[in-house]
Amino acid sequence: MRTAVTGSIATDHLTVFPGRFADQLIPDQLDHVSLSFLVDSLDVRRGGVAANIAYGLGGLGLEPLLVGAVGADFAEYEVWLKENGVDTGGVHVSDERQTARFMCTTDRDSNQIASFYTGAMAEAREIDLTRLPVPVAGLDLVVVAPNDPEAMLRHTRQCRELGVAFAADPSQQLARLDGPQVRELVSGARWLFTNEYEAALLLERTGWSREEVLSRVGTWITTLGDRGALVESEGRPPLTVPAVAGVPVADPTGVGDAFRAGFLGAVARDLSLVTAARLGCALAARALATVGSQTYRVDKAALFDTVAQAYGTEAAQPLAGCLGDTA
Repeated sequence: MRTAVTGSIATDHLTVFPGRFADQLIPDQLDHVSLSFLVDSLDVRRGGVAANIAYGLGGLGLEPLLVGAVGADFAEYEVWLKENGVDTGGVHVSDERQTARFMCTTDRDSNQIASFYTGAMAEAREIDLTRLPVPVAGLDLVVVAPNDPEAMLRHTRQCRELGVAFAADPSQQLARLDGPQVRELVSGARWLFTNEYEAALLLERTGWSREEVLSRVGTWITTLGDRGALVESEGRPPLTVPAVAGVPVADPTGVGDAFRAGFLGAVARDLSLVTAARLGCALAARALATVGSQTYRVDKAALFDTVAQAYGTEAAQPLAGCLGDTA
C-alpha cells in the first residue's frame, strides 16, 4: 500500500517550564494576560505533523511519499528523512521562505502552550497532487494533515475528484477553520483522526452530532491520552483500546503523530482496527518516552514485545508479519 502524507514540515523548538501553567493564571485577569515563563531547557528537533507521520511509516517499511513545502534550510532534514525510509519527492522548496517553526513550552503536568510560524508552509497550496512524482492513481491513501488551510482544502478536493481514499487529520488547524471548511475536510474521509478536545471542537465547528459525523466518514479515531484510543464506525459498537501502561513521560510532542503512523501502518497491511490501534499505542509509547517527535527508534522487535506485554501474546500475533523480517 502506497501512502502520501501531506501537511506541515517544521523544526520544533521545545522548552520545559518546571511549574504549572494553571498556577500562573489569575481567573479575573484572563482578558489581558501578559506572561513570560523562565524555562529550564531548549531542544531543537525535527518535526511537523506530516513529517512525523511519514517518519513513523518509513520506520515500519512503508516508504511514504511526503508532500509539503519547506525552505532552502531543509537540506539536512531531507537527508535524515531519506535515511529513515521517507520519499521526499513530493516536497516543494521555497525560494523565499524558511521552513516552518513550531515553538512549544511544556509544563510539569504535560500541558503545552505553543506558537507556529508558517514560513514556507504557506506555499503548500501551490502543490498539485496530479503533478507528484508518483501517479495519484498509484496511491492507496492520501493523509491530509495540518497544513496551510488552502492546501488542506485543495488536497481534499483533489482526492474526491480523483477518487483517491483520504484520511482527514485537521487537528491543530481546527482553530483556524470555519464550519463549512471543516465539513468539507471531513466528508468522505476513510479515516478521521482527532484527540478528545479536537473532537469536541469539530462537533462545534460543523454543527453535526457525533452520529452525523460517523455517517460521513469511514472510521473516526479519537486519541484519549493516557487512556488510549477510541475507534468508531457507523453501525458498529465503539472500540476502546487502552494505552500502554507505565511509560515514562519525556515529551508529549508528536505522540499523536506516532499513533497515526502505527495505526495507518497496520491498516495498510489489512490488519484489524483493534490491532491497528494497539500498534498505534505502542508506537506512541516509544515517542512519549523520548524528547522530540522523531528521536524515537522504530524498533520492530521491541514494538512486537510491547504489544505482547501490554495486550497479551495472542494480541501481538497478527503483527508478526508487519513487524517481522519480511515487513
